[in-house]
Amino acid sequence: MQVYLVGGAVRDKLLGRPVKERDWVVVGASPEELERQGFVPVGREFPVFLHPRTHEEYALARLECKVAPGYRGFTTQFSPDVTLEEDLRRRDLTINAMAETSAGEIVDPYGGRRDLEARLLRHVSDSFIEDPVRVLRVARFAARYAALGFRVAEETVALMRRMTDSGELTALVPERVWQETERALGESRPDVFFETLHECGALQVIFPELAALFGVPQPPRWHPEVDTGVHVMLALRYAADTGAATAVRFAVLMHDLGKALTAPDHWPSHRGHEEAGVPVIEALCARLKVPNAFRDLAVLTARHHAVVHRAAELRATTVLKLFEATDAFRRPERFEEMLAACEADARGRAGLEDKPYLQRGYLRRARAAAAAVSLDENERQGLVGAAIGERIREKRLAALKSSL
Repeated sequence: MQVYLVGGAVRDKLLGRPVKERDWVVVGASPEELERQGFVPVGREFPVFLHPRTHEEYALARLECKVAPGYRGFTTQFSPDVTLEEDLRRRDLTINAMAETSAGEIVDPYGGRRDLEARLLRHVSDSFIEDPVRVLRVARFAARYAALGFRVAEETVALMRRMTDSGELTALVPERVWQETERALGESRPDVFFETLHECGALQVIFPELAALFGVPQPPRWHPEVDTGVHVMLALRYAADTGAATAVRFAVLMHDLGKALTAPDHWPSHRGHEEAGVPVIEALCARLKVPNAFRDLAVLTARHHAVVHRAAELRATTVLKLFEATDAFRRPERFEEMLAACEADARGRAGLEDKPYLQRGYLRRARAAAAAVSLDENERQGLVGAAIGERIREKRLAALKSSL
């Protein structure tokens, strides 16, 4: 029985990045042997065991055979005769198909180390096309390692395009699409994830609402980059560069979906795109089973970002209506997240990334002034029910008029 460290741990170790988790493959053993040594079986579809002390995952070397469409359409074969090279061959990318012996020697049958040095994301074999999730995974790895100069190999992009054209991606289940998307949104360059999907045609299949933004023009006066899809990618990159939460990044991604609905004879103007985008966002979130917190922030951002951009021009009554519509007094953290998304929208424009966005601080101070309002006992005398709320509203409006 031989045990090897495999996958991401080997890759990140060679890149000098911190290793977050370690996976192991066992060659030349049977499930019964591992159980006799105290390993705990946890795999449902193939033999995976937890180490009795470290609780790290140990999997028996295995082969996979495609028998049906989709990422679940595989049968697994395992036996003590399966070699390490055979096990590594079923993996997606060469940089993930390396192993390390207990002595620290690297086993690299498919050129993973070479591709690490060349900064290439390259598929191991043509069996790559058997699993549609790999299109999402490659795009996610591109997002993770873009800052290190990595790019997807041309032949791998061509293979991903073949998979898209064949209809293989339609077998993806919503939960897995969202899982990969949420993880990609948390990477250092989430914009690269969507750009990679766009390059191979997968964006049109998985996120047609986003794909529809590319090629839609905006007024050059406000958007020097012109193309709406390009703008959204710039805004998403800004959000990531500033460390915005994943939910904020998703809101930025969704905020302009309504522009794809503008009739071409109205271009480059997009009057009313804010409200038009709301049902599109809701439908996308329902389809992919996006968590409610992500959906709600995205809807608020889409609906109100234009008003936030005009904050300094607004009357106190309009500012108060904005706070009420966004539940800013009860949900100040979410309101702050919406402001962060709006700032990413404003700064996600070619050449305007460093332009000050004073609206965020302006509305933050205004909300604090209005939220500080309360009624003392004398003011509550004779007031019941809705009358109390109306009196608080009057005082909040007065506070806003004073502070603004």
